[in-house]
Amino acid sequence: FVHQPRLQYVPVKGDHVIAIVTAKAGDVFKLDVGGSEQASLSYLAFEGATKRNRPNVQVVGDLIYGQFLVANKDMEPEMVCIDSSGRSSGMGLIGQDGFLFKVSLGLIRKLLAPKCEIIQELSQLYPFELVLGMNGRIWVKAKTVQQTLIIVNILEACEYMTAEQRKQALAKLSGN
Repeated sequence: FVHQPRLQYVPVKGDHVIAIVTAKAGDVFKLDVGGSEQASLSYLAFEGATKRNRPNVQVVGDLIYGQFLVANKDMEPEMVCIDSSGRSSGMGLIGQDGFLFKVSLGLIRKLLAPKCEIIQELSQLYPFELVLGMNGRIWVKAKTVQQTLIIVNILEACEYMTAEQRKQALAKLSGN
């Protein structure tokens, strides 16, 4: 028996994920969350959203960071961009000028762990913004495209590096 890593994300209630808007149907956005089916997101599921004050989602290709409100095998997954008290808490539309890429679900769990060394070490290299989705998607943005791509490459390589190898690679980059 060989353990195959899960290639497809399975939505879990409460998971924070990065979704890609694929369509708008009435008052609902359809989102690709990397699972077997699309998730839905009401335009009212954003902080401060009303019938008059709608979120600035331009539709196809926009990135949204949100969490699952409903996720079970019998219903379409449903996402929201607000917490239980109606606050965005960092959720919502993600900037268009970053870089989105995919890693294994195992690496995401490692990166989301409290006091993750990888992220602490990277943050000493350059300032950057990072959004981690439980669905294996990462969005990153640094000051320059070059810095962004360096961070992407390190994050992708982390899966196959020991902590020592990673420290050596980062030391080379920082010029020490």
